[in-house]
Amino acid sequence: MTKFVSPGRHLLIDFWDVRHLQDAPQIEHAMRDAANACGATVLDVILHSFGDNAGITGVAILAESHISIHTWPEINYVALDVFVCGACDPHKALNVLRSTFEPQREHVQEFHRGKMEM
Repeated sequence: MTKFVSPGRHLLIDFWDVRHLQDAPQIEHAMRDAANACGATVLDVILHSFGDNAGITGVAILAESHISIHTWPEINYVALDVFVCGACDPHKALNVLRSTFEPQREHVQEFHRGKMEM
C-alpha cells in the first residue's frame, strides 16, 4: 500500500474587494490571529508600508513556517500565503483572514509541499 507524506501544507489565498489594505496594525493583528487559529507559533511579524495610498508587504515568521501578505490598494486586492507544517491546519486561518479583510471574491489553492511516496 502506497502512503504519501507531506511535511507542509501551503495555501495561496487571493482576496478581492477587501478592507484594511493599508492598515498595518490591523494586518499584523490578523496575521497573529491567523497563526494562532491554525495552531502555529509566531516568532516575529515584519511589515513594510510603501507609503500613502500604497500597499503593504510582510511576513509572519512562524516556528512552523510563515504567513505572508502583499496588498494592492489600487486594485483592492490582497495576496496571502499560509504555509505550515506539523499538526498545524492552514484552513483554520481562513476564517480569521476572511473576517478581517471581508473579501467579496476569493480564490484559495492548497499545495502539499515536499510530498513524497513512502
